[in-house]
Amino acid sequence: MRKKIIAGNWKMNKTVSEAVDLASAIKRELADCSAVDVVLCPPFTAVKAVSDVVSETLITVGAQNMSSEENGAYTGEISHSMLKELFVRYVILGHSERREYYKETDFWINKKVKKALEKNLRPILCVGEKLEDREAGNTEKVVEVQVREGLKDVPADAYTELVIAYEPVWAIGTGKTATSEQAQEVHAFIRGIIKDMVGKEAADAVRIQYGGSMKPDNAAELLAQPDIDGGLIGGAALDAKSFAAIVKAAM
Repeated sequence: MRKKIIAGNWKMNKTVSEAVDLASAIKRELADCSAVDVVLCPPFTAVKAVSDVVSETLITVGAQNMSSEENGAYTGEISHSMLKELFVRYVILGHSERREYYKETDFWINKKVKKALEKNLRPILCVGEKLEDREAGNTEKVVEVQVREGLKDVPADAYTELVIAYEPVWAIGTGKTATSEQAQEVHAFIRGIIKDMVGKEAADAVRIQYGGSMKPDNAAELLAQPDIDGGLIGGAALDAKSFAAIVKAAM
């Protein structure tokens, strides 16, 4: 039985003081939550403060990106060692916004995934199609390339340590949501790709989140699907009660 995982991607929101307030409110709601893995992914500037807030709880902290390099002349980048010193456990990689605005390719995303695993961080690999891809009937083609290239050369025994987030790009921040049937279909397709790549055991073990405008009013239906193992939450993660409601729907 795969344990559900709900991660809040705060994106470029919240100053340090605002992040402390939000993390504190989430802590009051979910500090003792053990049935679901809860991950908060604040902006880099607030990672230390949020880590301090949740340090004695079951809530873990994630980062929104990570360099594939160890250290050096990479202005503006953040390394795995910098994150681990702040007690970061998860790192979001390949988010559609990174792919779109910063032109991250599957090659570089794959390097980051492998670096994260090598350094005992848990990558959340994001994959998903744009609206034009879905309308052209290319959802499976796009998703398959992103999964196969993003996880290239990742060994089967690493799949218990990573998470895949299916995020239909057309449903991120738009208020649109894939139906539970649409989401389940793609999640099952992704699991089938993993089975083909590294075998049934890894495919059965890997957790696949849904990342397209999951909210309190649709979370239960989405999370009831057999291949949906959680959510990567954007807008609803910026409100403690909304985020907590989604986590409780996963219990």
